[in-house]
Amino acid sequence: MRIISNREIFFRHIAQTSFAPIALEIVRAQGIFQYDTSGKQYIDLISGFSVANIGHSHPKVIKAVKEQAERYMHLIVYGEFIESPQTAYANLLVNHLPASLDCVYFTNSGAEATEGAMKLAKRATGRANIISFNNSYHGSTQGALSVMGDEYYRNAFRPLLPGIIHVDYNSNEVFHFIDEDTSCVILETIQAESGLNVPDKSWMQQLRSKCTKHGALLILDEIQAGFGRTGTLWAFEQFDIIPDILLLGKALGGGMPLGAFISNKELMKQLSFNPVLGHITTFGGHPVSCAAGKAAFEVLLNEHCIETVKDKESILLSQLNHPAIKRFNHFGLWASLQFNTAENAQNIIHRCVEKGCITDWFLFAPDCLRIAPPLTINEGEIIKACSIITESINEEAV
Repeated sequence: MRIISNREIFFRHIAQTSFAPIALEIVRAQGIFQYDTSGKQYIDLISGFSVANIGHSHPKVIKAVKEQAERYMHLIVYGEFIESPQTAYANLLVNHLPASLDCVYFTNSGAEATEGAMKLAKRATGRANIISFNNSYHGSTQGALSVMGDEYYRNAFRPLLPGIIHVDYNSNEVFHFIDEDTSCVILETIQAESGLNVPDKSWMQQLRSKCTKHGALLILDEIQAGFGRTGTLWAFEQFDIIPDILLLGKALGGGMPLGAFISNKELMKQLSFNPVLGHITTFGGHPVSCAAGKAAFEVLLNEHCIETVKDKESILLSQLNHPAIKRFNHFGLWASLQFNTAENAQNIIHRCVEKGCITDWFLFAPDCLRIAPPLTINEGEIIKACSIITESINEEAV
């Protein structure tokens, strides 16, 4: 009887989302490295799309997962029992957030956080209209898809939610649409999948003021930008604004599935009546995920990972200086390298992987190469990764 390989099973029985998955078979990950079945080592330059901000398999996270799994895993639908991993993590989070963000609703993912936040905004304001931005990404569930800023991805799944207004990010046109019918404005603090689009500080502050004036809630999506990626714990700190609702995910779980939307207690209690159980989830805030997330957050804070981000950003800038790079967007330990064409970018990405450096592209910017390593990467590792990228660019000869 022929033994079927994992690769065959992957392509035969695992639902595919593209015609060309990377299809590496990784058997171990440690720190900034991943290892395949042959023992080949790869520098992880995308950290699971900003999930592994403290690197892979940190011993304190592994310890927390094991200890919680031995105590209990799933008990009952979210929000009914007092579960110490949830309460401990929620308390730690709010202690590192502005006072108005004092109530956490844990979900399974960032997309579910988006869904919950949209419901909360409608419930709290009694309004239906939502403003979002072109080239934005907040998840792929139908509500999140409705506010996604790209018709190519939306069109195949219509009809979607009504009352969604899409405008250009960092453009003054948004101010003409915020009115007394607007429930919320939802945006990424740093727009990720467009190839790192950083807004003007004054624009963000005007947006905050406009929402306040008209009673619309400001929802900031920091699912990728949060947890130190930009050089501060939360990206919104660098714009001197505070959202009404904050969306978190990815690094929130320390490698385990976890999302959250965070708001004011008075707002959040709107989900508890008319109707009761206005938003429910079975596995959201899973005890093991919360234990892992809390441990990872403590590592991020106690091992001073964030303080070195700006210095590491400078190293990236000094090492990646090639005429083939048409645009170099960056914000903290997060960068986008734009090339002439999407084909050029894809070829460079594949060459990087072959040479032992895992990188990828952006959903709305396929001509760009993504850099978002674990924040724990050191100077020598950055230089090595940049050398691989430069070598790959030279071989592509763009």
